Formats: sequence, structure tokens, C-alpha cells
Amino acid sequence: MATATDSKQTDSKQKENKQLEATVREAGNKNAARRVRVAGQIPAVVYGAGKESVSLSVDPRHVLKILYSETGHNTIFDLSVAGEHTKVMIVDWQFEPIKSKLLHIDLKRIAMDKKLTVTVPIVLKGEAEGVKLQGGLMEQVLREVEIKCLPADIPGHIDADVSQLVFGTVLRVSDLPKSDQIEYLTDADQTVAHIVTIKEEVVAAPEVEAAAAATTGEPEVMKKGKQETDGEPSGDKDKDKDKKEKKDKK
Repeated sequence: MATATDSKQTDSKQKENKQLEATVREAGNKNAARRVRVAGQIPAVVYGAGKESVSLSVDPRHVLKILYSETGHNTIFDLSVAGEHTKVMIVDWQFEPIKSKLLHIDLKRIAMDKKLTVTVPIVLKGEAEGVKLQGGLMEQVLREVEIKCLPADIPGHIDADVSQLVFGTVLRVSDLPKSDQIEYLTDADQTVAHIVTIKEEVVAAPEVEAAAAATTGEPEVMKKGKQETDGEPSGDKDKDKDKKEKKDKK
């Protein structure tokens, strides 16, 4: 039900050497970081591999190219600092919430001979029979999967063939492509995708809607008592009439 992905970082497109130039800076407070941004750079820090962390400043445009590439933040690239090259990957980043400007990144030194735990996206391939022939709707429940592999074997994504999915069948993590280079850490029984029924909205006829509106409207409240005219209360008129009848009898 699933096919092996051919979009590994070792593909011809990914074999292009990515490099990020960086300048060492002194670690400081928020004002120091603000000065770095005013100069057109963003603050960064690199750590890992048993070495001390180093504060850096980098060009945000180059960082965004890496983040928006096919392998995204899982991309392994060369960090060049004062002529020294180190394999790194982006492990954390921060955007300004309103203007969506990149503010800061964390880089981690990578040993190419040690396995990493990363999260990669799942891409559904093909048109499911449950959609094409049964009129169902494809629902992707799981969009990313956690894997463990060597840095050079990190795939850009995992391709999953859903063409055989019908009502009552489920694509699970255990159905994803197997590989000697990749170990799945996500629960094997977790659902990746399945076919669901399209819920139709029932629209009431105009006559039914009008009848419903009439029955649910507020009832008219009948007023009690006699109507008052000329601004004089009806009770006072009755009293004057009684007085006049008594006077006539006398």
C-alpha cells in the first residue's frame, strides 16, 4: 500500500553543497541582538558534538532558503565560520509574530556517522478507490512521522500510496515503506489515512422554513381591560357615571 520515497537528501538536487556563512559575535542582551538585526543579520548560536556553544550572526535570507527547501529544517549543511566548516542542522528558530520576520536560529553540530531522530512529512500518492469509485473522502490523520537514521539518509518526505484504500481499510504507520536505513519511532498502529463518508447538508424547503418560523414566533399578547381614550383612564369614567346616576335619583 506504500512505496519507498525517492526524495532522499542524497538525490541529485540535494547533493548540491549548501553552505551558510556566519560571523562570531559576543553574546549579549536584547539590545545587542537588536543591533545585529539592524545590521541586516540575525543572531544565532551553534552547539553540540561535545564542544562549547558559539554565538553567531548570519544572513536571514540564506537561512530562509534552507528552511523552505524540500528537506526544510532537516537539511544538513556546512556552517562556515572564519574558514572552518562544520556540518550542522537547524534545530530551533523564531519568527516575529506580526511581521513574520525571522528573529533567531539554533544550530546543532552533526556527526555524520551517528544516527539522528527527526520528524519528516508524509505525502499521500495516488487516487484512492474509495474516493474514485465509492464517492468517499480521503482524510489524512497523520501528516508527520518520527524516524531515526543517519544524517545522509534523512528523506525529504515519506511517500505513501493510497490508491488501494476503500471504505473499511486504514493506512497505518506499519504500512509505510520499509528501509534498512530508516527506523520508525512513531507507534506502528497509528492511523495515517482512511476513507470517510461525505456528510451532506440537508436544506429545508422554503415552505417548511416559513412554517417553522411561524410556529416558533412569539405569540401576540392580548391586552386586558377596556381601551383608554382621550388620555382619561376608563376607571375614572365609571366612577363619574355612578355619581351622576345617584344624583338623578335624589
